[in-house]
Amino acid sequence: MLLLAWAPKPWHRLAHLKLSALRWTPGGRALHMSYGLLSTQGPGGTGGPSGPQGPGLRTRLLVTALFGAGLGGAWLAARKEKEQRQQERRTEALRQAAVGQGDFSLLDHHGHARCKADFRGQWVLLYFGFTHCPDICPDELEKLVQVVRDLEAEPGLPPVQPVFITVDPERDTVAAMARYVQDFHPRLLGLTGSAEQVAQVSRSYRVYYRAGPKDEDQDYIVDHSIAIYLLSPDGLFTDYYGRTASAQQIAESVRRHMAAFRSILH
Repeated sequence: MLLLAWAPKPWHRLAHLKLSALRWTPGGRALHMSYGLLSTQGPGGTGGPSGPQGPGLRTRLLVTALFGAGLGGAWLAARKEKEQRQQERRTEALRQAAVGQGDFSLLDHHGHARCKADFRGQWVLLYFGFTHCPDICPDELEKLVQVVRDLEAEPGLPPVQPVFITVDPERDTVAAMARYVQDFHPRLLGLTGSAEQVAQVSRSYRVYYRAGPKDEDQDYIVDHSIAIYLLSPDGLFTDYYGRTASAQQIAESVRRHMAAFRSILH
């Protein structure tokens, strides 16, 4: 038979019990257990959390929370400062690479002459490709204009001008560019020109391109570099984004560059 020794206590004063003895009767059939009370101090007692021996539980939790918030704020500030320094070093290194130097002369898809000075004062996202590209160029242009749409939706940000320069001037005439760009964004500007003019602007931005062999239908693919370029309002090459960069990543990078550009001006 199991025997329990129990002294009634109010539930709010009972902390927990301690097993103090355990033995079997000589016959091995009856178990005797006795318990000792470890703590019977409840709220308001001398050993409770709000007693005279220390601050209340709420006070300690508040101090801990404030201390943790302070540490978290300091860590976020240090991380932001580190990221800003890294961005400044990257921007400076890219500018020293002398990409996008010099002027260019091309025709837009309306037949108007365009040069580099026409884009001063604007943020520009620039992509080199060709209208007969089966998949990569449409995908990259869709990504580019998605970035433009995302940034357009944020009040207070300056507009970004999307630009598409062909590397296939033989087929990408003004009319062909006009038909092509209308499927992407109303402000997407298509630029073309003579073979020499396209070669000049491509060299300026370190863009590689080479036309492949023609098939029986005189069709061919142009192998070319795949990158989206960011130009700042001062006309300088500021950053570039490869094929693996997502629209969200590019948009966030453009925001950081815009913020850094504003801080320099002010």
